[in-house]
Amino acid sequence: MNAPKLPLEGSCLCGSVQVRVTEQPLLTLACHCKDCQKLSASAYSLTVMFPAEGFSVTGELVTGGLRTEQREHNFCAKCLNFIFTRIKGADTRMNLRASVLDDLTWFEPFIELMTEEKLSWANVPAVHSFARFPGSKEELEAFLLDYSKR
Repeated sequence: MNAPKLPLEGSCLCGSVQVRVTEQPLLTLACHCKDCQKLSASAYSLTVMFPAEGFSVTGELVTGGLRTEQREHNFCAKCLNFIFTRIKGADTRMNLRASVLDDLTWFEPFIELMTEEKLSWANVPAVHSFARFPGSKEELEAFLLDYSKR
């Protein structure tokens, strides 16, 4: 895997929401959960986790797709493109939908989650695979460290 050249920039489908990232990714992943399948209209969503302080967004956003109070999904108010997710209690990180970025030549999922809900034909080249989510905060921290060494 190659590290992306910073800054990373991107936008929603209509261009009304612009994103900019100035920090290297913490983790890349594919999520196979039913929610991500519906939100992305695909077999899985592709996500890049970034440090929150290295992420900026301009444009009008709306929140939606909320299944639990722990997740806040943000969409463009005009085209409703899924942009990013913040997880309560993880304020130092944010999860950007990879497809929003202009350059994905460096992207490859390092982890795949929720494989118990994955479609049988939906395979990704992830290094680590989980039926649900990593079991603990310590396990997640170990994967962040492992990803940083790639």
